[in-house]
Amino acid sequence: MLATAIIMFREVLEAALIIAIVLGASRGIRGRGRWVAGGVALGLLGASIVAILANVASSEFSGNGQAILNAAILLSAVAMLTWHNVWMSSNARQFSTDIKEVGSAVQSGQRPLAALMVITLVAVMREGSEAVLFLWAIATSGEQSLNMAMGGLGGVVAGVMAGLLLYLGLLRIPVRHFFSITSWLILLLAAGLAAQAAAFLNQVGLLPALGNGLWNTSNILSQTSLLGQLLHILVGYIARPSGIEVVFYVGTFLTILILMRMSGKKRSEQVKAAENPG
Repeated sequence: MLATAIIMFREVLEAALIIAIVLGASRGIRGRGRWVAGGVALGLLGASIVAILANVASSEFSGNGQAILNAAILLSAVAMLTWHNVWMSSNARQFSTDIKEVGSAVQSGQRPLAALMVITLVAVMREGSEAVLFLWAIATSGEQSLNMAMGGLGGVVAGVMAGLLLYLGLLRIPVRHFFSITSWLILLLAAGLAAQAAAFLNQVGLLPALGNGLWNTSNILSQTSLLGQLLHILVGYIARPSGIEVVFYVGTFLTILILMRMSGKKRSEQVKAAENPG
């Protein structure tokens, strides 16, 4: 439930922030609401189509094919989470500036109102499609549908409310703090998803186990307990992991962390160079 809530909160908040920036930059323009609302509707429609296609693809597989498909979905989610965290480490501020510039161009008549719809459509469809993929990956880890629905609904409501408060200027907490916290949570989630993908590939014989049950913490925290299940979904906790699961978990965690640090450092250097030319 918590993993689903975090994913939905993050995705909805990012879309809400873009919508808020678009609305803020286009204040005073007659009809802007209709174009932005149209972009939201089309974005949701596109994300729904992605969800339907994913469901059709799943129904075509069974047995080992299902395990391979699950692994592919998990690894795709890991790849997207990696790109997402790395990109946010260096480009979030510039992206916000670019959107504001588009809004200003629309307001001055240099660009048509349709630009507002296009930005909103792309944002909603991108975040919605990512949410579909991530939720599918969480579902393969054994999360119950009811828990996912409750967590998803909570995340959506929290994301919408946070976006609204930011738009109204009532929230004093800097956005970067939101994303800093959720980036760490998503880093752990991605590592856990990678380990689960390795387990699926080992199950069908495509990867070696590299040792079964390297340790057993069931006596300390059973994986079947409520807390154990929560940690399994949220951070990839495994009471009796195989070697390949540990390799994938640690490797994914370190890879994403290093890429985030490199991206953030590069962005800082670029900003310093721009502020102190020559």
